[in-house]
Amino acid sequence: MQDWLEPLAGGIVLAITLLDVFLTVLYARAGTGLLAPRLARGVWRVFRGLSGGGRHARILTYCGPAQLVVLVLMWGVLLALGAGLVIHPALGSGVKSSSGATETDFITALFVGGSSMSIVGASDYGPTTPGYKLLFLFNSLVGMSVTSLTLTYLMQVYTALRSRNTLGLMVHAQSGETGDAAELIARWGPEGRFDGGYNNLSTLAGQMAAIKETHHFYPVLFYFRFEESFYAASRMLLVTLDAAALIRTALDPRELGWLQKSAGLDELERSSALLLRTLSQNFPVHHGPSADREQSRERGRLRYERALLRLREADIPTRQDAEAGAREYVELRAKWEPDIAAVAPALGYRMEEVDTAGYGGASRAPGG
Repeated sequence: MQDWLEPLAGGIVLAITLLDVFLTVLYARAGTGLLAPRLARGVWRVFRGLSGGGRHARILTYCGPAQLVVLVLMWGVLLALGAGLVIHPALGSGVKSSSGATETDFITALFVGGSSMSIVGASDYGPTTPGYKLLFLFNSLVGMSVTSLTLTYLMQVYTALRSRNTLGLMVHAQSGETGDAAELIARWGPEGRFDGGYNNLSTLAGQMAAIKETHHFYPVLFYFRFEESFYAASRMLLVTLDAAALIRTALDPRELGWLQKSAGLDELERSSALLLRTLSQNFPVHHGPSADREQSRERGRLRYERALLRLREADIPTRQDAEAGAREYVELRAKWEPDIAAVAPALGYRMEEVDTAGYGGASRAPGG
């Protein structure tokens, strides 16, 4: 019975592994995959534990690279295991050593199975029957294909990571290194002139849409953490969503209504919200108890007042009915702030680091 049970088990292992490679690399979607998503969450839990729940956040900076190393090792080990299970019953009959006696233990089968994944061969064991010759050929093609796909996947992940970091640095620089959305808007439209600033907004919107798609295609990106908080996706999202909310509620619609109705602003707002939803729904974030609603509303009103002061300092026309604007701003902020508060701590960032204007006070005092 063992003569067919082992090959059957080996075939199942190979099929599951190849399906996981297909879903992870070729059919790349957040929330899909058989083994890779579970492995990612397991590695994340290990690093979260080593970091003391995020208290020693620097340890988490190694989580992303470790994810990729463990993923490649898992695929390699499973492919060798599957091939070894298929080959084991044939040692000494369908597969023989070309030098000396043929060992028939399972370790030898693993060695031969792993070696058969190389197109050039790496052992003195070879097939002697047509069926096993086809199996060795199949294994070599699988090994070559998986190696090529894995290398391509790694390059694409790091290309996407560089794009995300570039976007984070762009948002950080355009906000005067403050992470304050009001400062960002003030620099986009000094003296109320958004002619050039709208180009910046449109560029940022396009890049945010691209980053949303890269996180959808390569979910492992979420686990890459950098010590500088301006590289955090949660901070980028908070600044862009806060900027969109302020543009809609704080600017004078009589003079800047065109900006409030622009496609660029709509794209920035929607793509940021979609990325936040992707992170919140597909990654191991902890949605803790809801913050005190009245406290959140008060923080939002204070944030709105500080933003108005900064915008007026930049000679940007602001809304006359500030009270109504504050209410609208608080309502808009309530739609995404809880998800930001859940996503940010997942990789060891405090809300004071992410929302520097809302939690940390005014990032730049008016007139400063």
